[in-house]
Amino acid sequence: MKNSFELKYSCGGAAAGISGKISQNEHSFSDGTIAVTVFDEGSEHRVSVSALKDVTLLSYKESGHDFYVGGSGSNNGAGDVFFLNGYQSWTDTKETYLSEKERNVKKLPRFLVDMFSFDRYGDALFYKYDSGKLHGYDIFYRKGSVNGFAINANAATAYLIFEVTRATGEVSIISDVSGLALKNGETATVCDYFYTPSLETGIKLMNEVFPVKERRKLFGYTSWYNYYQNIDEKIILRDLEALDSRFNLFQIDDGYETFVGDWLDVDPKKFPDGLSGIVDKIHAKGLMAGIWLAPLVAEQNSVVYKEHPDWLKKGPDGLPVKCGCNWSGFYALDLENEDARNYIANCLRHYAHMGFDFFKLDFLYASSLPVYDGLTHAQSAHRAYSFIREILGDRLILGCGASPFSSKDIFDYLRIGPDVSLDFDDKFYMRLMHRERVSTKVTLQNTVYRSILNGRLFGNDPDVFLLRDTNISLTYEQRKALITLNALFGSVLMTSDNIAEYDEPKNKTLAEALELYRFAKVHSYRRDGIYIKIRYDLKGEKRELTYNTKKGVLQ
Repeated sequence: MKNSFELKYSCGGAAAGISGKISQNEHSFSDGTIAVTVFDEGSEHRVSVSALKDVTLLSYKESGHDFYVGGSGSNNGAGDVFFLNGYQSWTDTKETYLSEKERNVKKLPRFLVDMFSFDRYGDALFYKYDSGKLHGYDIFYRKGSVNGFAINANAATAYLIFEVTRATGEVSIISDVSGLALKNGETATVCDYFYTPSLETGIKLMNEVFPVKERRKLFGYTSWYNYYQNIDEKIILRDLEALDSRFNLFQIDDGYETFVGDWLDVDPKKFPDGLSGIVDKIHAKGLMAGIWLAPLVAEQNSVVYKEHPDWLKKGPDGLPVKCGCNWSGFYALDLENEDARNYIANCLRHYAHMGFDFFKLDFLYASSLPVYDGLTHAQSAHRAYSFIREILGDRLILGCGASPFSSKDIFDYLRIGPDVSLDFDDKFYMRLMHRERVSTKVTLQNTVYRSILNGRLFGNDPDVFLLRDTNISLTYEQRKALITLNALFGSVLMTSDNIAEYDEPKNKTLAEALELYRFAKVHSYRRDGIYIKIRYDLKGEKRELTYNTKKGVLQ
């Protein structure tokens, strides 16, 4: 490999930097304050930093990469596709053309961004958006006139950002080391990734470095996408009764608690007998019992927010760190506060002891939204996710609203797209919002393109399918596309329908999707304009289908 690097840091309050040119084998650079060692063997590229004085890292960037076959030359890759993995679960992710732009939430009127905290859901607070660039996280490939593949092997320390200049197709790599503090004599890996000359060779490399692991396939019910917070014991028990032996999971979603953050306070009007008896009934049907929580946040109306202000993470302005506008507005709990940590642990253990087998844990990006002294965004996330795993032991965990590579080998399953919307692309005004907005159109593309992670980092959860006719605006053809793609590409297949209401055509569609879910194997997919061409086999029979991303239907 040939490229150049630039590392910026602060020492004693003064900003400084070191840069150099890199080629294969090992090279060292030093400016007397910091020493940089680069190791490159033609498939792995690793950069470590040793502090010769106390320093705080600010940024690390590599430019001028030549590991793409053929080099960039005069072809700017106008017809090439670039796989750009979004920052967290809900961030739009797809194979992208250079002609396409990224939505930048900061282009919205400032008063709207401030009022609804739209810049909190993604990476807008720490990545500088530029209309002339595209970017993605931790895994990247390019296909077309120029080819290449790279994947982050240092995600516990720093996110790796692949930045593409739209005018030239040039690729730079940024390691998000901002905030990493090193004492004199300490060493840290600031950048470590594997790279190959094509996606095909990249898949082979992934099979060695990130091998696919067997994950139990889940087929279940979740209460959210029909009733949202308007659930009660009657609804839950009615929909539980409708499930048959094909299902292995029944999950209660948001709405059982009084307020988000007050997890031990079950709403007595909705669930007068609590949840324990419902868990017993779920188990009596031979199903795993699942529960939803957002353990790292508390909404403004909660008792936790009002009575325990010391549990909330504070920003530089001394105010609680807001994470978004859901519910009454919600805020990050401080994972460095012992009482807050104990509260989170007690809430999770409470439901584990009640008998819940499966935990859907949501809004986990909150763990790295506040800046913790001496830690990168990735370190904050890894610390929080590991803490959750330590508490829950061998319980199944589905992460949601989490950074994918921070979730590797910690969560059993991960949501890999935004929430499904009850119409195809949500309301028109929502399309102007943040990249993590609710959208069936977006999540179906995430389902296909993030399938490269399925089984390697976790089992992919593509979100729910919905076949019902009531309380929904998706056409039936769009609903069939939703269940088909979820079945082909996911390790979790969930619905919020009361399946007792299904007629014969819907039961037939469900049966066909379950056959795909259990027996189909996808061999390839590729983008062709607004279409995604998919090849798979089902019990030895080769099949093809085309998904129209604009209309949301199969052709």
